[in-house]
Amino acid sequence: MSRNQRIGLIVAAVVVAVLAFVIASPGGDDESDNAAQTTPARQTETGGDATSTPTETEAAAPPKPDVARIRIRGGEAAGGPGEIKVKKGDTVVIVVSADAPDDIHLHGYDIEKKVAPGQPARFRFKANFEGEFEIESHVAEDAGREPLVGTLIVEPR
Repeated sequence: MSRNQRIGLIVAAVVVAVLAFVIASPGGDDESDNAAQTTPARQTETGGDATSTPTETEAAAPPKPDVARIRIRGGEAAGGPGEIKVKKGDTVVIVVSADAPDDIHLHGYDIEKKVAPGQPARFRFKANFEGEFEIESHVAEDAGREPLVGTLIVEPR
């Protein structure tokens, strides 16, 4: 086997390994309650100089959306209602965890999800409408408490 064939085989093996990892990874929707409300924007670092070009795999893979997290403890959003800011057209991912069963409603987009201890609600949708949209707890509202657990702000692109 020539040197170029060995290099080609190694590159192919690395590409297959990366694709297998990406397919098998949970996509950022895993339930880790380390963040109180929203996670900061993903940051990436690249090695090399300004003349390097991305590989085919890097160029073809769209960026993963940031995951905003809201924790409800004792019927209220931990740390107060959070603000989630996105641009119109972005894919929005919101994960809501709670210490008691609840129904979470995203107004404007009219999406409602159930949440329970150990069973987070996962909202994933495209931000097609601009404006401010309340995220509310129906259990808190029914109990006469402040239902607001967050606000989604969709800004023009």
